[in-house]
Amino acid sequence: MEASNDLIALAGNPNAGKTTLFNALTGSIEKVGNYPGVTVSVKQGGMRSAHGKALDLIDLPGCYSLEGGSPDQQIARDVLRGDNAKIPKPDLVVCVLDASNLERHLQIALEIIELEIPVVVALNMVDLAEKAGLRLDPVKLSEELGVPVVPIQADKGKGLVELKQSLGHPFPATPEIHWETGDAESRRAFGLQVADLAARRPEAHTSTVSDKLDRILLHPVLGWVCFIGIMFTLFWSIFSFAGIPMGWIESLQDWTTGIIEGAMAEGDLRDLITQGIIGGVGSVVIFLPQILLLFFFIGLMESSGYMSRAAFLMDGFMSRVGLSGKAFLPLLSSYACAIPGVMATRTIDSPKERLVTIFVAPWMSCSARLPVYLLLVPMLLGGSEGGAKQALIFLSIYVLGTLTAFVVARILRGKLGPDEVPTHFLLELPPYRFPQWKYIFRHVLDRGWAFLKNAGTVILGIMILLWAATTYPKLDSDDPAEVLSHTIVGRISHVIEPIVKPMGFDGRTGTAILTSFAAREVFVGSMAQLFHVDEADEDSETRNSIRDQLAKETWPDGRKMFSPAAVISLLIFYIYALQCLPTTAVVARETGSWKWGIGQFIFMTVFAGVASLIVYQLAKLFGLA
Repeated sequence: MEASNDLIALAGNPNAGKTTLFNALTGSIEKVGNYPGVTVSVKQGGMRSAHGKALDLIDLPGCYSLEGGSPDQQIARDVLRGDNAKIPKPDLVVCVLDASNLERHLQIALEIIELEIPVVVALNMVDLAEKAGLRLDPVKLSEELGVPVVPIQADKGKGLVELKQSLGHPFPATPEIHWETGDAESRRAFGLQVADLAARRPEAHTSTVSDKLDRILLHPVLGWVCFIGIMFTLFWSIFSFAGIPMGWIESLQDWTTGIIEGAMAEGDLRDLITQGIIGGVGSVVIFLPQILLLFFFIGLMESSGYMSRAAFLMDGFMSRVGLSGKAFLPLLSSYACAIPGVMATRTIDSPKERLVTIFVAPWMSCSARLPVYLLLVPMLLGGSEGGAKQALIFLSIYVLGTLTAFVVARILRGKLGPDEVPTHFLLELPPYRFPQWKYIFRHVLDRGWAFLKNAGTVILGIMILLWAATTYPKLDSDDPAEVLSHTIVGRISHVIEPIVKPMGFDGRTGTAILTSFAAREVFVGSMAQLFHVDEADEDSETRNSIRDQLAKETWPDGRKMFSPAAVISLLIFYIYALQCLPTTAVVARETGSWKWGIGQFIFMTVFAGVASLIVYQLAKLFGLA
């Protein structure tokens, strides 16, 4: 990165509000979460000072110290010391401190001041500190530190003008340090002294709203009850609230198809548009409302501060599998997408713990699997949609993937052995805050748009190719099965079927699984095309839904093809299979070796196949096939 303007770095502890300040100063929309580990790489943006001076701004990963060995600490340390080959040494550092927790946050500020870089302290969240009864004295803090201190409320935009004014002036001289440097214990003692002078606490402790909530949400028993209840409510809401918009999308799809069929003569082009494009892509897009709801609720948990509490609850359990609560945050992020989850492992100090976390992260069921689950779970319940039963099954799916990940993590952690240097889990519990609706809705829209772009590019391309493969070469016959068997897909299915039949699938389902290795969501569209879901019954003008059509499919001997055993087998396969090549590429980059990326892909795919086979055969014994 080359910077022609003065370069300013934002630094500080996790959850100090750096990214919120970065967004406020640059107008960006980087992800904001009320929990540590949101920023796992350097973000850059442009801004102007109060006097119109052009400045380049970078947001460094949050860390509690510059002396650790985690990748995020290394990034921050190298940039601030000028050792990063791609980023020049900053001209000035804005050290963002949480005013309500000065004792802890001052430690990294003192480390940065020791680097002899001009520093401005942005004293953030002063409103929360004052509500907690703290009497702040920014002037005294500035005198003790020897650097400018500007009180701000980044989320409300207060104090930003004063902060910009301090950045636009000639950079201050390096402050003199009045204490013994280079010693962590000396810094801690000095920080406590400064905090006592600049942020006086009330003589009697007053319980805050966060304290009262934590008595319940962090209780050894009630905390887990609340956690399970929150997750159940999340899944129940996804099913209950998304029905109406999903109906709108389905009606729009039928209306569009009807118009095209009325305007065009029969032929391959019309079939391509109605079956390949509208039918294939539409069968995936219909799940957009549920995906948006999932990201909305994840955003609520992140922004409110509950995500850190979930990590705190999980710390004791995760220590039993060789991980810490710090690994839980990347794993939790992987429920949305494994790629940012893998990148978030940069906050983990232990190289071995980080490697194990990366390896099992894809087993946290990501949002790309959601369309597959939403197709199969109602089939397992006989076609019923909504209600508590679906929520319970969904919760069980996520729990199964998570527990399996923990078991494998325990085994792998034992193989790698203990750390050479013991590490400790340090997690700051931020106060509960009102969600930042602007950023939540913006990121929900961004994720929705990313899903639609994927549907309009990767999925669209695959659907067109799949339509061609199910159409050509043509055979003049009135038997649909005979026509399909003559096509490219029919021939592929014939080869695949002996492999997948012991798992409960026919060749068409096996082919759909193959196409979904490009993108998991493709499975739904592939099934719609391969089983001719868009075709209407001879005695009905209404189109079959994909679930209705699959429910009618039978084996040659008359057995139901998508029996409970087959549906469970499919669910098991998609819980465990790593069908995301971009994730493999990111894993290879983060571990520095393609051996781990390819090994992870092969292991998880084989594991999924074997687990699916075992589950189907066991289900047959219980009469579910």
